[in-house]
Amino acid sequence: MNVNVKKLAVSAMLVAVAVSLSSLSIPIGASKCFPVQHLANVIAGVFLGPWYGVAMAFCTSLIRNLMGTGSLLAFPGSMIGAFACGMLYQHSGKLVWAYGGEVFGTGILGGVLCYPVATLLMGKEAAVFAYVMPFLMSTLSGTVIAAFLMGVLCKSGAFKYLKHLLDMEMELSGAVGK
Repeated sequence: MNVNVKKLAVSAMLVAVAVSLSSLSIPIGASKCFPVQHLANVIAGVFLGPWYGVAMAFCTSLIRNLMGTGSLLAFPGSMIGAFACGMLYQHSGKLVWAYGGEVFGTGILGGVLCYPVATLLMGKEAAVFAYVMPFLMSTLSGTVIAAFLMGVLCKSGAFKYLKHLLDMEMELSGAVGK
């Protein structure tokens, strides 16, 4: 297995940012939105790829649960959103697909997969689609922030520079292995 140390370090930094800012929430109707996780998912999915994104989301959810600041519902939404974002960006190269992957992965797929987690593991009674709307609100807020940040990075030229820095180690290790 080939581990990119730069991507691992960026993943760890994203975990630290997401955990430390997880108390930041935006009340929208009856739900609280935690946009930092979704912002981190988009950054990880785009710059690191789907597997580092899933690992980052898992570690963030695990630490938040161990600290008592998260719930088991954080696992399916964040991990699926990061994976879908990374996969769609990896195959399309378009940021709009990454944003769509985060919103659909977290909001729809993650929201639906929270039903068995809530009923079987947490003992809660809930409808199958009970978590879709709150997850959609949360992921939309974080994805909008991520889209703004990505726009700034693209306009400044930092996006290409960061992609090059993170992908450079993979190119070097590929060249050494040949």
